[in-house]
Amino acid sequence: MTMRYRVLGGTGIEVSHHCLGAMMFGDVANKDHDEGVRIIHRALDAGINFVDTADMYSAGESEEIVGKALKDRRDDVVLATKVHFPLGEGRNRSGNSRRYVVRAVEDSLRRLGTDWIDLYQVHRPDYTTDIEETLSVLTDLVRDGKIRAFGCSTFPAEEIVEAYHVSMNRGFLRFRTEQPPYSLLARGIERSVLPTCRRLGMGVLVWSPLAGGFLTGKHRRGAAAEAFRSTLHPRRFDETLPENAAKFDAVEQFAKLADEMGVSLPALAIAFATTHPAVTSAITGPRTMEQLESLLEGASLVLTDDVLDRIDEIVPPGVDTYDVQGWWKPASLADVHQRRRPLDQR
Repeated sequence: MTMRYRVLGGTGIEVSHHCLGAMMFGDVANKDHDEGVRIIHRALDAGINFVDTADMYSAGESEEIVGKALKDRRDDVVLATKVHFPLGEGRNRSGNSRRYVVRAVEDSLRRLGTDWIDLYQVHRPDYTTDIEETLSVLTDLVRDGKIRAFGCSTFPAEEIVEAYHVSMNRGFLRFRTEQPPYSLLARGIERSVLPTCRRLGMGVLVWSPLAGGFLTGKHRRGAAAEAFRSTLHPRRFDETLPENAAKFDAVEQFAKLADEMGVSLPALAIAFATTHPAVTSAITGPRTMEQLESLLEGASLVLTDDVLDRIDEIVPPGVDTYDVQGWWKPASLADVHQRRRPLDQR
């Protein structure tokens, strides 16, 4: 196994092309803190030096587990976490405002047991807060030494560009990274997000390279899926639903391709996600040690042009086979008042 390393968005920070995602650690999935620590240590021993979590994963429990694991290895790890989603009831306890971000970063530092965060990411856009406000507080946090760099997650290309120009015009530091969804089944970001990030010199760490579990090989047409994710989100894996047909069809073809190559489907999926020249690292989120080991097997896999041509035939470039955003949508779509004129103006 050979772990490769790439520079993260012009920061000079070298990160492994596999990033260990910690979303599955904690109450939402794996409640065993000791096993979570062992998984993280195994990943580090395998050459992964990049760990990504978020304050909202298991309501902060994921950060606590990561903090335990990194207690004696902090200097060797590039640590990333995120802010935006609510962790409790009440007003002003979510979003990207200065008021909330200042509070949230202190809470994350405490849970992680560290004095600094290498990459602090805005988990989603906040349409109630001017991007100038967010960039201003993030710049101050860098200057205070609490974070080293900051980025965004699941921002559309136009908002990435807007943030860049606000930074340039107002003298703020800029987003150094973007964290979008990307997989064999979800290639929509190839249209504008990835080219935009490449032009702006931003690093890209992609999430869900296994398409929310669809590319693990456990969810196949005609097979009763009883894996963890299918019990957590049964509708997403229900093959009787028309919206899932394209996913199941593509999975069968990708599984056949992987068999012909003599590799596992997850290995093929991860290798694909790190092949695009704009992608710095792919986030893998194992729940168990067994899952981690299967993902590490594909760390050395390099896809040839012939294989990539086959992939393009199954799911063409720039095409999403399903609604990648799932339960989250931008306000322009989710808020009916932003899509319809008032009745007296129609």
